[in-house]
Amino acid sequence: MFYHAYDSYLENAFPYDELRPLTCDGHDTWGSFSLTLIDALDTLLILGNVSEFQRVVEVLQDNLDFDIDVNASVFETNIRVVGGLLSAHLLSKKAGVEVEAGWPCAGPLLSMAEEAARKLLPAFQTPTGMPYGTVNLLHGVNPGETPVTCTAGIGTFIVEFATLSSLTGDPVFEDVARVALMRLWESRSDIGLVGNHIDVLTGKWVAQDAGIGAGVDSYFEYLVKGAILLQDKKLMAMFLEYNKAIRNYTRFDDWYLWVQMYKGTVSMPVFQSLEAYWPGLQSLIGDIDNAMRTFLNYYTVWKQFGGLPEFYNIPQGYTVEKREGYPLRPELIESAMYLYRATGDPTLLELGRDAVESIEKISKVECGFATIKDLRDHKLDNRMESFFLAETVKYLYLLFDPTNFIHNNGSTFDAVITPYGECILGAGGYIFNTEAHPIDPAALHCCRRLKEEQWEVEDLMKEFYSLKQGKSRFQKTTMSSGPWKPPAGPGTFSSAENHDGVREKKPTKQRIPLLSCPSQPFTSKLALLGQVFLDSS
Repeated sequence: MFYHAYDSYLENAFPYDELRPLTCDGHDTWGSFSLTLIDALDTLLILGNVSEFQRVVEVLQDNLDFDIDVNASVFETNIRVVGGLLSAHLLSKKAGVEVEAGWPCAGPLLSMAEEAARKLLPAFQTPTGMPYGTVNLLHGVNPGETPVTCTAGIGTFIVEFATLSSLTGDPVFEDVARVALMRLWESRSDIGLVGNHIDVLTGKWVAQDAGIGAGVDSYFEYLVKGAILLQDKKLMAMFLEYNKAIRNYTRFDDWYLWVQMYKGTVSMPVFQSLEAYWPGLQSLIGDIDNAMRTFLNYYTVWKQFGGLPEFYNIPQGYTVEKREGYPLRPELIESAMYLYRATGDPTLLELGRDAVESIEKISKVECGFATIKDLRDHKLDNRMESFFLAETVKYLYLLFDPTNFIHNNGSTFDAVITPYGECILGAGGYIFNTEAHPIDPAALHCCRRLKEEQWEVEDLMKEFYSLKQGKSRFQKTTMSSGPWKPPAGPGTFSSAENHDGVREKKPTKQRIPLLSCPSQPFTSKLALLGQVFLDSS
């Protein structure tokens, strides 16, 4: 499936963004980036095609240009272009690309990702810190640009931008992503819900429908994935608070409806295909039972139509007018992959088989795979979105390939020497961005200019040895006559004065490496296998 679509794109559509499979030509959609090539790059490696990965890296180095007069989606450019380039950068050594000295803290793909992200930064220059939805890559935000942005378009940056800040040493990317996340958090309603669209200049909600689907979805996803990637308890606490409100106001019989964000009253009793990511997200926080029940609800819709319609009326049990299409979205397959890793339930493999069979039967044409315009009569549309190769095929492949390196349990890894010390890569626990581009969490600790975490561990070791030494002195002192006094720490006097009665300056803390282990903290090593923070209640 992958190569039928990929080869069709190369033959008929490159260098355009996407393939038009019914007319066997191409068109630009989200910018002018040869987007399908960037989106498919890490899938090539997951499928084991090292030589094509290497060739595409060279093609991108020679041809990719962001100094273009194009109005681009800030959200889509981030998840597809920045995310795709970052993932390919971090996987390039595994793919046999000759990396430069200092990798993964330097490299051409990283430079391209940074350049693309810098083109997005002007969008964040608003009174609220929440970004515009669109930016001109050459001129910045257009003067007449609408200030209304969807919630997901504001809260879906922390995974890529924090990775970029960690690898380049420039904090600006993570900083703007965190500000945007916090502004959304501060804008939630009294009952703990967020709406669908907000004015980034005033902070006023424009669309007040609250749910887990289109316009909101990846905001919740990035709170969880950002928490795991960065070991950030605050982000996880924010999600768990949202999760309570979502359960209280939007869940009915393991379906999730749309409600008014201030009142909690039902506004749309529909299921959207984009919501099918939710069971996978629940599995990441260990809520497997609820995840499986919701997944099975969504699977019944797939079996009814051979795909997930964009909108499905839950009370009527049928499609919604003008929303009957299925653009080969990955979300239900994504959840199946996560849940199969967690449970081994063969029902999840059945969904995978059904997906392969129905996409092949309905969607396959001579030049790739076409969007299904209407699931009722299987009419097709002349588009193959880049996420088909980035996500849908990738998640299907990983569902059926339990030994893929992406599923590494930590038993194999690569030790890499960087200018900032040794670090471990490729030990598993990859975080997928919302476009299914895998990020290795360990890489974030390879390029830290200031090794605060390493010093914390070393200070603990010093304290341990100091206590041990103190205990030894205590035993000797209590055996001699006279009252016991607390022993002085190494290299200090037992009072603030020296023997001459002169007050001395406290010596500065020496930064002497006591450990030769990799520079990331112990918590991050444990986190490689997906350690998450659970609600203590």
